[in-house]
Amino acid sequence: MKGTSPASLELVKLCCRALDEKKAIDLRVLDVSAHSSITDYLVIATGSSEPHLRALRIELEKAIDASGTRIVGMETVQESGWIVVDAFDVMVHIFAPDTRTRYGLENLWKDAVEISVPKLLAVPKPRKPAAARKTTKKKTVTKKTAAKKATAPRKKKT
Repeated sequence: MKGTSPASLELVKLCCRALDEKKAIDLRVLDVSAHSSITDYLVIATGSSEPHLRALRIELEKAIDASGTRIVGMETVQESGWIVVDAFDVMVHIFAPDTRTRYGLENLWKDAVEISVPKLLAVPKPRKPAAARKTTKKKTVTKKTAAKKATAPRKKKT
């Protein structure tokens, strides 16, 4: 069993963002590091048609290349309904709907830990600088009551 690295998780986030931006359907991430000796994460997505599958693959390739990560292998048999992109620690499977149902990778890896895609896609809230986080005390303004006004010395007008 090998451990997962923060870089691998960042690559998963990158892949999920790229696929989500191109409207991938039913995006899922499985942490298979405890069960697989060849990869740490499986990213599984569905495209609605062959042109959509190609668009998802192209966007994914651009994102991975831009990150400086090497694509180890890619299987893109035309009209097979299944594209595999192997980025070593992360393996991405893009399916046509019927092909995804037929092979059911989620069922084959049912012992894997599923990672929440919305949490992966969430943009972290920027932290306020330490100086801005300090609370400032509000000055309390007290009004003089009528009794205090009556007893207060009056200034003479000249």
